[in-house]
Amino acid sequence: MSDMKTSFNYKSRALTGIAFIFIIFSITNSCSKPMDNTAGTDTGGNGGPTGPGTNEVWIKDMAYNPASITITAGTAIKWINKDGIVHTVTSDDGLFDSGSMVNGATFSHTFNTPGTFQYYCTVHPTMTGKVIVN
Repeated sequence: MSDMKTSFNYKSRALTGIAFIFIIFSITNSCSKPMDNTAGTDTGGNGGPTGPGTNEVWIKDMAYNPASITITAGTAIKWINKDGIVHTVTSDDGLFDSGSMVNGATFSHTFNTPGTFQYYCTVHPTMTGKVIVN
């Protein structure tokens, strides 16, 4: 009888261990999926956006998309970080600065004056973009 009890305890512990590992795997797998933070216009017909919407700039793949956008005075541009790392949207002339933007963060700025406004990422200075205001 003692051998049966010992065998049952080992089986019970093994099943508990397997269940625990399965739970941990399930949690880490669900938490490690990248966030899509859907926004923009769906032009691909697949139920999800394929690019930025009107007056929107996506920060993705270490670039601003689009890198250049033309708007009329009084229009706001919304930047959305869709990258897995921190970025900023910082104007060359000090007019605006988003501060650090993590994945999913947004930043908006309204451009009231005509002109060309260059900006870059302070974390990755080779990332540049511009807003042309008519």
